[in-house]
Amino acid sequence: MNETNLSWVTEFVLLGLSNSQELQPFLFLIFSLLYLAILLGNFLIILTVTSDSRLHTPMYFLLANLSFIDICVASFATPKMIADFLVERKVISFDACLAQIFFVHLFTGSEMVILVSMAYDRYVAICKPLHYMTIMSRRVCIALVLFSWFVGFIHTTSQLAFTVNLPFCGPNQVDSFFCDLPLVTKLACIDTYVVSLLIVADSGFLSMSSFLLLVVSYTVILITVRNRSSASMAKARSTLTAHITVVTLFFGPCIFIYVWPFSSYSVDKILAVFYTIFTPILNPVIYTLRNKEVKSAMSKLKSRYLKPGQVSAIIRNVLFLEMK
Repeated sequence: MNETNLSWVTEFVLLGLSNSQELQPFLFLIFSLLYLAILLGNFLIILTVTSDSRLHTPMYFLLANLSFIDICVASFATPKMIADFLVERKVISFDACLAQIFFVHLFTGSEMVILVSMAYDRYVAICKPLHYMTIMSRRVCIALVLFSWFVGFIHTTSQLAFTVNLPFCGPNQVDSFFCDLPLVTKLACIDTYVVSLLIVADSGFLSMSSFLLLVVSYTVILITVRNRSSASMAKARSTLTAHITVVTLFFGPCIFIYVWPFSSYSVDKILAVFYTIFTPILNPVIYTLRNKEVKSAMSKLKSRYLKPGQVSAIIRNVLFLEMK
């Protein structure tokens, strides 16, 4: 193809979640509330863990980092999606599109490793309780978090390498609310079959290897817990239920999108909403509802900063200022 006859793509058009203009205000309201809930819920967990000395343990250190990554996962595309509900033509520049691809794989790759680290933490706590504080030292916990970001960076760099040099000279409509890599590569004006296979192999390897490690870890843990019947094991079962639920909610959509080759665009769009919106909002709910220590720490945090009568006093002051 003659390069002089090509019109290089400088922006992409995002088709969003729905073409119905009547639904846009409703979707704007719903996803604005969901995004606010994600920020408040995950920031609350981070604040609770950092402010209560009883929660300065490896498990809660990793949980706070998971909440931070959840905020990042929800923030790389959701604000743009919410703003796009208010405009008819949803466009994103080529560079911004590449930035979205970079951040989604950075954050999701890091989250996979954090979830594996949390499984390892539970394995050591339940299967090697006498050596727990020695194995899961502060240095090890920090190393696990840094390693998760390192893996995420390597993963996203390799994914971006497949895309950054592709020629885009024709169609520019992405049937999603953000620049999803498999959808963007299909718009290139060359045959991307091999590139698509490499993308699936890269993401599939990280997803499946992390998932298999989690399955093995939790299988060993569950067998250990089943053979013991003490009060501490009952607490461990409750904690494990929360961990396994979060793992299932996160890895299910990721594996389906990048490993299962027969999914349709509409299904991919729904699953993308699930792991970018609903998983980050469900994680705080799952961990707090099933964890007495976190709920107790949150109650103390509430009593410390919101003393009886303080909220009503703030409301009266606001109303008084409005009446002046």
